[in-house]
Amino acid sequence: MTGVPASAASGPPSARNAKSVPGTVGAAGAAGSTAAPGPSGSAAGSGDSRVSGDQGATKAVRGGKLGAAAVNQASLWNIANILTMIRLLLVPGFVALMLADGGYDPAWRSLAWAAFAVAMITDIFDGHLARTYDLVTDFGKIADPIADKAIMGAALLCLSALGDLPWWVTGVILGRELGITLLRFVVIRYGVIPASRGGKLKTLIQGVAVGMYVLALTGPLATLRFWVMAAAVVLTVVTGLDYVRQAIVLRNQGLAAREAASVEAER
Repeated sequence: MTGVPASAASGPPSARNAKSVPGTVGAAGAAGSTAAPGPSGSAAGSGDSRVSGDQGATKAVRGGKLGAAAVNQASLWNIANILTMIRLLLVPGFVALMLADGGYDPAWRSLAWAAFAVAMITDIFDGHLARTYDLVTDFGKIADPIADKAIMGAALLCLSALGDLPWWVTGVILGRELGITLLRFVVIRYGVIPASRGGKLKTLIQGVAVGMYVLALTGPLATLRFWVMAAAVVLTVVTGLDYVRQAIVLRNQGLAAREAASVEAER
């Protein structure tokens, strides 16, 4: 029988290897074979380079994200945290200025108002910077609300101790702030109570009202500050009740979700 030799039929070893291993044809063609390289060889070679390049880019992106996250988490001395620390340091300075010379000197009260105003302004900027530039840290989450309540509580206590503000107003405002803070910790297992527009408006009106009381105002401005403080107290109570309502709804939703999950698991 006139057949083709087995070695010729099966082809040279290099050809057999090229058929058995994908992408080898392209590598052989790129190595400079005397025959014209086929289009399949160039396509395979470029395909391999694209795959390896994509994998390298993916690894680089992932590494960059992890590195940035690690830097942000470890960066304690960022601008947002520094502003929070400044606000904490302003609290004892504010108290000293507020009570200087008996607490009734207009000049010292003006300086105390300046310290209070700087503290309130930094409260606006540190949160904005932390959210905008991804500077949120565990320290900031804890220190920021403490600094907010410290400067406001110090101002209210000083004003009531000097007789400029009734103690019941200080009790209502501070009681609400402490109560809502504890409520947030109680329901945090079910979710986070977001800050509402009413709460932000309350903070603004409270800051304006307390600032007006810190200044030694007389005449129509003294009357105006009374009404501003009244509005602050009303907003304090209304938003506090709204936070309680949200906490109850959040708790009920969390309990319902847990019960549904347990029933589903038993099936």
